[in-house]
Amino acid sequence: MQFAVNIMVLAAIYALIACGYVLIYRVSRVLNLAHGELMMLGAYLLVATATAFAASPLVAVLLAAVMSLAVGGMVYLFLMRRMTGEMVLAAVLTTVALGIFLRGVILLVWSASPQRPREMLGWDNPVFAIGDARISLYSALLIVATALVYGGLFLFLRFGTWGIRMRAAGQNPLLAAQRGINLHAIFALAWGLSTFTGAIAGILIALDSGLDSTMVMIGLKAFPAALVGGLDSLIGALVGAIIIAGVEVGVIRFIDPLLADVVPFLVLIATLFIRPWGLFGTREELDRV
Repeated sequence: MQFAVNIMVLAAIYALIACGYVLIYRVSRVLNLAHGELMMLGAYLLVATATAFAASPLVAVLLAAVMSLAVGGMVYLFLMRRMTGEMVLAAVLTTVALGIFLRGVILLVWSASPQRPREMLGWDNPVFAIGDARISLYSALLIVATALVYGGLFLFLRFGTWGIRMRAAGQNPLLAAQRGINLHAIFALAWGLSTFTGAIAGILIALDSGLDSTMVMIGLKAFPAALVGGLDSLIGALVGAIIIAGVEVGVIRFIDPLLADVVPFLVLIATLFIRPWGLFGTREELDRV
Protein backbone atom coordinates (compact mmCIF):
# COMPACT_ATOMS: atom_id res chain seq x y z
CA MET A 1 0.00 0.00 0.00
CA GLN A 2 2.82 2.41 0.83
CA PHE A 3 4.32 1.63 -2.56
CA ALA A 4 1.13 2.80 -4.30
CA VAL A 5 0.89 5.93 -2.14
CA ASN A 6 4.48 6.87 -2.96
CA ILE A 7 3.77 6.50 -6.68
CA MET A 8 0.65 8.67 -6.41
CA VAL A 9 2.50 11.45 -4.61
CA LEU A 10 5.47 11.47 -6.99
CA ALA A 11 3.18 11.24 -10.03
CA ALA A 12 1.18 14.21 -8.70
CA ILE A 13 4.38 16.27 -8.41
CA TYR A 14 5.56 15.41 -11.91
CA ALA A 15 2.12 15.90 -13.45
CA LEU A 16 1.61 19.28 -11.79
CA ILE A 17 4.94 20.50 -13.14
CA ALA A 18 4.68 18.79 -16.54
CA CYS A 19 1.40 20.50 -17.41
CA GLY A 20 3.32 23.79 -17.40
CA TYR A 21 5.67 22.52 -20.09
CA VAL A 22 2.66 21.39 -22.13
CA LEU A 23 0.74 24.66 -21.80
CA ILE A 24 3.54 26.76 -23.23
CA TYR A 25 4.53 24.33 -25.96
CA ARG A 26 0.94 23.71 -26.99
CA VAL A 27 0.28 27.42 -27.47
CA SER A 28 3.60 28.86 -28.67
CA ARG A 29 5.72 25.81 -29.68
CA VAL A 30 8.46 26.88 -27.27
CA LEU A 31 10.21 24.45 -24.93
CA ASN A 32 10.48 26.35 -21.65
CA LEU A 33 13.68 24.98 -20.15
CA ALA A 34 13.44 27.55 -17.32
CA HIS A 35 10.24 25.98 -15.96
CA GLY A 36 12.05 24.28 -13.07
CA GLU A 37 13.61 27.58 -12.01
CA LEU A 38 10.25 29.37 -12.25
CA MET A 39 8.70 26.66 -10.09
CA MET A 40 11.49 27.09 -7.55
CA LEU A 41 11.05 30.86 -7.64
CA GLY A 42 7.39 30.38 -6.70
CA ALA A 43 8.46 28.41 -3.64
CA TYR A 44 10.97 31.11 -2.65
CA LEU A 45 8.29 33.76 -3.09
CA LEU A 46 6.42 31.87 -0.37
CA VAL A 47 9.45 32.35 1.88
CA ALA A 48 9.27 36.09 1.18
CA THR A 49 5.52 36.35 1.81
CA ALA A 50 5.75 34.09 4.87
CA THR A 51 8.28 36.51 6.35
CA ALA A 52 6.07 39.51 5.60
CA PHE A 53 2.71 37.94 6.49
CA ALA A 54 3.59 35.41 9.19
CA ALA A 55 0.41 36.35 11.08
CA SER A 56 -1.76 35.59 8.02
CA PRO A 57 -0.45 32.31 6.56
CA LEU A 58 -3.25 31.84 4.02
CA VAL A 59 -2.65 35.35 2.70
CA ALA A 60 1.06 34.52 2.37
CA VAL A 61 0.37 31.38 0.33
CA LEU A 62 -2.22 33.04 -1.92
CA LEU A 63 0.01 36.06 -2.48
CA ALA A 64 2.96 33.84 -3.45
CA ALA A 65 0.77 31.99 -5.97
CA VAL A 66 -0.62 35.22 -7.46
CA MET A 67 2.88 36.72 -7.68
CA SER A 68 4.01 33.61 -9.57
CA LEU A 69 1.17 34.07 -12.04
CA ALA A 70 2.30 37.67 -12.55
CA VAL A 71 5.95 36.62 -12.95
CA GLY A 72 5.02 34.20 -15.73
CA GLY A 73 3.11 36.89 -17.59
CA MET A 74 5.97 39.37 -17.19
CA VAL A 75 8.51 36.82 -18.47
CA TYR A 76 6.59 36.70 -21.72
CA LEU A 77 5.85 40.43 -21.98
CA PHE A 78 9.39 41.62 -21.23
CA LEU A 79 11.47 38.75 -22.61
CA MET A 80 9.82 36.05 -24.68
CA ARG A 81 7.67 38.47 -26.67
CA ARG A 82 10.85 39.66 -28.35
CA MET A 83 11.40 36.11 -29.57
CA THR A 84 8.14 36.09 -31.55
CA GLY A 85 8.93 35.35 -35.19
CA GLU A 86 12.49 34.28 -34.40
CA MET A 87 13.89 30.78 -34.78
CA VAL A 88 12.52 28.28 -32.26
CA LEU A 89 16.08 27.52 -31.16
CA ALA A 90 16.60 31.18 -30.22
CA ALA A 91 13.53 31.08 -27.96
CA VAL A 92 14.67 27.82 -26.34
CA LEU A 93 18.15 29.19 -25.67
CA THR A 94 16.55 32.30 -24.19
CA THR A 95 14.72 30.13 -21.65
CA VAL A 96 18.02 28.41 -20.80
CA ALA A 97 19.59 31.82 -20.12
CA LEU A 98 16.53 32.81 -18.08
CA GLY A 99 16.90 29.69 -15.94
CA ILE A 100 20.55 30.41 -15.23
CA PHE A 101 19.68 34.02 -14.36
CA LEU A 102 16.89 32.98 -11.97
CA ARG A 103 19.16 30.51 -10.19
CA GLY A 104 21.71 33.24 -9.65
CA VAL A 105 19.09 35.67 -8.34
CA ILE A 106 17.68 33.09 -5.95
CA LEU A 107 21.12 32.32 -4.55
CA LEU A 108 21.91 36.03 -4.15
CA VAL A 109 18.63 36.84 -2.41
CA TRP A 110 18.01 33.73 -0.31
CA SER A 111 21.45 32.01 -0.34
CA ALA A 112 21.83 28.24 -0.56
CA SER A 113 20.68 27.65 3.02
CA PRO A 114 17.62 25.40 3.43
CA GLN A 115 14.37 27.25 4.12
CA ARG A 116 11.41 26.01 6.17
CA PRO A 117 8.35 28.04 5.09
CA ARG A 118 5.98 25.76 7.01
CA GLU A 119 7.71 26.65 10.26
CA MET A 120 7.63 30.34 9.33
CA LEU A 121 3.86 30.08 8.92
CA GLY A 122 3.43 28.09 12.13
CA TRP A 123 1.76 25.14 10.41
CA ASP A 124 2.08 21.44 11.23
CA ASN A 125 2.35 18.56 8.78
CA PRO A 126 0.36 15.69 10.31
CA VAL A 127 0.70 12.19 8.91
CA PHE A 128 -2.41 10.13 8.17
CA ALA A 129 -2.81 6.38 7.94
CA ILE A 130 -4.33 4.76 4.86
CA GLY A 131 -4.42 1.08 5.70
CA ASP A 132 -0.82 0.19 6.42
CA ALA A 133 0.47 3.22 4.46
CA ARG A 134 1.30 6.72 5.67
CA ILE A 135 0.89 10.04 3.89
CA SER A 136 1.58 13.57 5.10
CA LEU A 137 -0.98 16.36 4.84
CA TYR A 138 0.90 18.29 2.16
CA SER A 139 1.59 15.16 0.13
CA ALA A 140 -2.14 14.51 0.10
CA LEU A 141 -2.73 18.14 -0.89
CA LEU A 142 -0.35 17.65 -3.83
CA ILE A 143 -2.59 14.87 -5.14
CA VAL A 144 -5.73 16.97 -4.60
CA ALA A 145 -4.12 20.03 -6.20
CA THR A 146 -3.08 18.02 -9.26
CA ALA A 147 -6.61 16.69 -9.72
CA LEU A 148 -8.09 20.19 -9.37
CA VAL A 149 -5.54 21.79 -11.72
CA TYR A 150 -6.03 19.21 -14.46
CA GLY A 151 -9.80 19.30 -14.09
CA GLY A 152 -9.75 23.10 -14.19
CA LEU A 153 -7.47 23.18 -17.24
CA PHE A 154 -9.60 20.70 -19.18
CA LEU A 155 -12.75 22.74 -18.49
CA PHE A 156 -10.98 26.02 -19.23
CA LEU A 157 -9.51 24.86 -22.54
CA ARG A 158 -12.72 23.20 -23.69
CA PHE A 159 -15.39 25.68 -22.57
CA GLY A 160 -13.68 28.91 -21.49
CA THR A 161 -13.54 31.78 -23.98
CA TRP A 162 -9.84 32.38 -23.39
CA GLY A 163 -9.20 28.65 -23.31
CA ILE A 164 -10.75 28.24 -26.76
CA ARG A 165 -8.64 31.16 -27.97
CA MET A 166 -5.53 29.44 -26.59
CA ARG A 167 -6.39 26.27 -28.51
CA ALA A 168 -6.99 28.29 -31.67
CA ALA A 169 -3.68 30.14 -31.29
CA GLY A 170 -1.86 26.86 -30.82
CA GLN A 171 -3.44 25.17 -33.84
CA ASN A 172 -3.18 28.04 -36.33
CA PRO A 173 -1.76 31.31 -35.00
CA LEU A 174 -2.05 33.15 -38.33
CA LEU A 175 -5.73 32.33 -38.70
CA ALA A 176 -6.35 33.12 -35.04
CA ALA A 177 -4.76 36.55 -35.45
CA GLN A 178 -6.86 37.19 -38.56
CA ARG A 179 -9.96 36.38 -36.52
CA GLY A 180 -9.06 39.13 -34.06
CA ILE A 181 -7.40 37.06 -31.31
CA ASN A 182 -4.63 38.95 -29.50
CA LEU A 183 -1.80 36.43 -29.71
CA HIS A 184 0.46 38.30 -27.30
CA ALA A 185 -2.28 38.27 -24.63
CA ILE A 186 -2.81 34.53 -25.21
CA PHE A 187 0.92 33.76 -24.97
CA ALA A 188 1.25 35.87 -21.80
CA LEU A 189 -1.70 33.98 -20.27
CA ALA A 190 -0.11 30.63 -21.16
CA TRP A 191 3.17 31.66 -19.50
CA GLY A 192 1.29 32.94 -16.47
CA LEU A 193 -0.76 29.75 -16.05
CA SER A 194 2.33 27.60 -16.61
CA THR A 195 4.29 29.41 -13.91
CA PHE A 196 1.26 29.39 -11.60
CA THR A 197 0.81 25.61 -11.81
CA GLY A 198 4.54 25.07 -11.32
CA ALA A 199 4.51 27.41 -8.33
CA ILE A 200 1.67 25.41 -6.74
CA ALA A 201 3.87 22.32 -6.95
CA GLY A 202 6.90 24.19 -5.59
CA ILE A 203 4.93 25.73 -2.71
CA LEU A 204 3.40 22.41 -1.61
CA ILE A 205 6.75 20.61 -1.87
CA ALA A 206 8.37 23.36 0.22
CA LEU A 207 5.61 23.12 2.83
CA ASP A 208 5.98 19.35 2.93
CA SER A 209 9.74 18.84 3.01
CA GLY A 210 11.45 22.23 3.02
CA LEU A 211 13.21 24.15 0.31
CA ASP A 212 16.68 24.64 -1.10
CA SER A 213 18.24 25.34 -4.47
CA THR A 214 18.23 21.65 -5.45
CA MET A 215 14.45 21.84 -5.99
CA VAL A 216 15.18 22.75 -9.60
CA MET A 217 16.12 19.10 -10.17
CA ILE A 218 12.50 18.11 -9.56
CA GLY A 219 11.44 20.45 -12.33
CA LEU A 220 14.04 18.93 -14.64
CA LYS A 221 12.85 15.39 -13.85
CA ALA A 222 9.27 16.38 -14.70
CA PHE A 223 10.36 17.34 -18.23
CA PRO A 224 10.62 13.70 -19.38
CA ALA A 225 7.05 13.15 -18.15
CA ALA A 226 5.82 15.79 -20.60
CA LEU A 227 7.91 14.34 -23.43
CA VAL A 228 6.89 10.74 -22.73
CA GLY A 229 3.22 11.68 -22.75
CA GLY A 230 3.48 14.06 -25.70
CA LEU A 231 4.31 17.75 -25.50
CA ASP A 232 0.96 18.85 -26.93
CA SER A 233 -1.24 16.69 -24.65
CA LEU A 234 -2.33 17.33 -21.07
CA ILE A 235 -3.61 13.76 -20.82
CA GLY A 236 -0.20 12.65 -22.02
CA ALA A 237 1.55 14.69 -19.32
CA LEU A 238 -0.59 12.99 -16.68
CA VAL A 239 0.02 9.50 -18.06
CA GLY A 240 3.72 10.19 -18.55
CA ALA A 241 4.00 11.36 -14.94
CA ILE A 242 2.35 8.16 -13.68
CA ILE A 243 4.65 5.97 -15.80
CA ILE A 244 7.84 7.73 -14.74
CA ALA A 245 6.80 7.88 -11.09
CA GLY A 246 5.94 4.18 -11.08
CA VAL A 247 9.26 3.17 -12.61
CA GLU A 248 11.23 5.54 -10.36
CA VAL A 249 9.59 4.37 -7.13
CA GLY A 250 10.04 0.75 -8.23
CA VAL A 251 13.74 1.29 -8.91
CA ILE A 252 14.19 3.02 -5.56
CA ARG A 253 12.49 0.19 -3.70
CA PHE A 254 13.78 -2.86 -5.54
CA ILE A 255 17.10 -1.86 -7.11
CA ASP A 256 19.05 1.19 -5.88
CA PRO A 257 17.86 4.62 -4.64
CA LEU A 258 20.97 6.19 -6.20
CA LEU A 259 19.41 5.63 -9.63
CA ALA A 260 16.38 7.83 -8.84
CA ASP A 261 17.66 10.87 -10.74
CA VAL A 262 18.54 8.80 -13.80
CA VAL A 263 15.31 6.82 -14.19
CA PRO A 264 13.10 9.53 -15.77
CA PHE A 265 15.65 10.09 -18.54
CA LEU A 266 16.09 6.36 -19.17
CA VAL A 267 12.31 6.05 -19.58
CA LEU A 268 12.43 9.05 -21.92
CA ILE A 269 15.16 7.50 -24.07
CA ALA A 270 13.22 4.23 -24.30
CA THR A 271 10.07 6.11 -25.34
CA LEU A 272 11.95 8.12 -27.98
CA PHE A 273 13.12 4.88 -29.59
CA ILE A 274 9.57 3.50 -29.75
CA ARG A 275 7.40 6.60 -30.26
CA PRO A 276 9.42 9.84 -30.59
CA TRP A 277 6.35 12.10 -30.52
CA GLY A 278 5.16 10.70 -27.18
CA LEU A 279 2.35 8.36 -26.19
CA PHE A 280 -0.43 10.90 -26.77
CA GLY A 281 1.39 13.46 -28.87
CA THR A 282 0.86 13.98 -32.58
CA ARG A 283 3.45 13.13 -35.16
CA GLU A 284 2.81 16.39 -37.00
CA GLU A 285 3.91 18.38 -33.95
CA LEU A 286 7.21 16.53 -33.89
CA ASP A 287 7.82 17.44 -37.51
CA ARG A 288 7.44 21.13 -36.62
CA VAL A 289 10.10 21.15 -33.92
